[in-house]
Amino acid sequence: MHRPQALLVMQPETFRIQFGPQELRRLRSLADLGDPIWSDDLDAPHTRARLAETEVLLTSWGCPRLTPPRLDAAPRLRAVLHCAGSVRGLVSDEVWRRGILVTSAAAANATPVAEFTFAAIVFAGKKAHVLAAESRLRPADWEAVHHREDLSNHGRVIGIVGFSRIGRRVVERLRTLDTAEVLVTDPYADPAAVAAVGGRLVDLDTLLAASEIVSLHLPELPQTRHAIGARELALLPDGATLVNTARGAVLDTAALERECATGRLNAILDVTDPEPLPAGSLLAQLPNVMITPHIAGSLGSETRRLSAHALDELERYVHGEPALDAVTSAALEVIA
Repeated sequence: MHRPQALLVMQPETFRIQFGPQELRRLRSLADLGDPIWSDDLDAPHTRARLAETEVLLTSWGCPRLTPPRLDAAPRLRAVLHCAGSVRGLVSDEVWRRGILVTSAAAANATPVAEFTFAAIVFAGKKAHVLAAESRLRPADWEAVHHREDLSNHGRVIGIVGFSRIGRRVVERLRTLDTAEVLVTDPYADPAAVAAVGGRLVDLDTLLAASEIVSLHLPELPQTRHAIGARELALLPDGATLVNTARGAVLDTAALERECATGRLNAILDVTDPEPLPAGSLLAQLPNVMITPHIAGSLGSETRRLSAHALDELERYVHGEPALDAVTSAALEVIA
C-alpha cells in the first residue's frame, strides 16, 4: 500500500470537530503525517515546509484558496480530498491544469440537508411555523385549530425545484407522506429516474402553479441567480409555502418579501440573500416566515460523516482505486 504524505488544512474549530481520535487513527493508518499535521494558513513558513513534501491535502471549511503560488509550494501534490461540500471557493483553474484529483463530500452532506428539508415540508403542511409565531401574540389551543382544513400533509402537491443529490433524497423521503403528487423540475433530470423515486418531471411553471409547498434545490450559478423571482412567485397558489435550503441568491429576496408581507405566501428559509439579512429586515419580522441560520447542512457530529467520506476517498487513493466522488471543472458548471 502506498503511504502518501498528508496535511489537514481547515479552520481550528473545524479540525477539532471533524477529526477526533477515531478519525486521526484511521488517517495515520493510511498516510504519513508530519509536524504539524494540521494548519489553517498555507502561507506560513512552517506550513510551506510541510507543503513541499505533501502529496494529499485533506481540506474543509476555512482552507485558503489553492492559488498558483500556493500550488507552486506543493510540487508533489496529487490529490485534494475535501471534507465538506462545494469546492467552488477552494480550487482554481490551476488545480485542473495540473491534473490534481479533487473529491468532495457533498454526497455525505446531502443527508442532513434532506432530513432538514423533509422536516420543513412537514412543518409547512401543518403551518407549524406560522402558528408558533402567532401563539407568541395570541396563545391558542386545539380548539382554535382543529376545524381548519389547511393544516395537513395529506393530499398535498409538493414541488421540488432541482433534482440534485439533495433534491433526489427529499423526493425519496416524501414517499412516507400520503401526498397527492410530488412534482420535480430540472433541465438535466431523466424522467425515468425521477419516476423511480416517486416524482413526476414537469416544467417550472407547471410545478409552481400546482404546488402547495415548493422546496428549492438549485446550485448557485450565474444562470440560477433569482431563478425564482416575482413572476415565478406569482404563479404559486395562495397560501403556498416556499422552502429554501439551497442558496439565498437563487431566490429574489425583495420579491419574496412583498408576497409574504401580504400574507399570500409563507416561507421557511435556511438561507437568505444577503446572509444574514440586514438589521430591521421586514422579511425577518413576518410571522409567516421562519428563518434559520444556515443550519440544514452538516453541523456538530454530523460533520464526522464528511470526514469519513474523505477518509474513504483516501483509502481508495492509496490502493490505486478510482475516487467515488471526484469533481471536475466541467461538473462545476452545473453543481454548487
